[in-house]
Amino acid sequence: MGQRIVFVRHGDDPPDDRVTTWAHSAGYEVDLRKPFAGDGLGDVDHSVAGTVIFGGPYNVFETKTHPFLNEEDRWIGDCLKADIPMLGICQGAQQIARHLGAWVGPRQDGLHEFGYYPIEPSHEAQGFLDGPLRVTQAHFHTFDLPNGAVRLAGNEAFPNQAFRYGERVYGFQFHAEVTIEGFRRWQDLMAHYYSEPGAQSREEQNQLMPDHDEAQADWFYGFLDKLFGKAS
Repeated sequence: MGQRIVFVRHGDDPPDDRVTTWAHSAGYEVDLRKPFAGDGLGDVDHSVAGTVIFGGPYNVFETKTHPFLNEEDRWIGDCLKADIPMLGICQGAQQIARHLGAWVGPRQDGLHEFGYYPIEPSHEAQGFLDGPLRVTQAHFHTFDLPNGAVRLAGNEAFPNQAFRYGERVYGFQFHAEVTIEGFRRWQDLMAHYYSEPGAQSREEQNQLMPDHDEAQADWFYGFLDKLFGKAS
């Protein structure tokens, strides 16, 4: 088993998210790559224990405008062939879905989720999510379920919030990795979202975050334990 988890990031956020915290506590080397800034992703060799493809501001279908997305798509394909654990978060989930042939894009009505929204487990979600959970969201794009994938969670507005492909590949539309501190940065950086349909107000977000952040964190750390395990 490899000793490094490759993080594919699409911005310069501080490394205070829950995936980073968990990876260090589990004994892994965090191999941080930023293809948008010119980093290559290399090969999937024996040292790679898994990969996490994070969220970001890029439309996953704009590969001519953002050619680095082609390198990330190649990486997703290589990781699938190597059968290593892979988690895509928001944009990352959309990239995995698109690689598997699914449609990705915005709802026609422009609906957004920005704040803390409930998701419900599907009938196939046993062992993944036992009941409703309110999770962090910041998106307006969505995706169809790829052929062969299992839908694990959703809500009325965005039915495809989590899926599994095979046994070791997951895509989340939501941001369970984001801490309260991280989301407070987003409240400033994404302030333009507040005027969009479906977005919660800052006041509503501030009321919801302390009530639901701990449960989200507990669930997510447990999920990462199951997906990646501890470093050997």
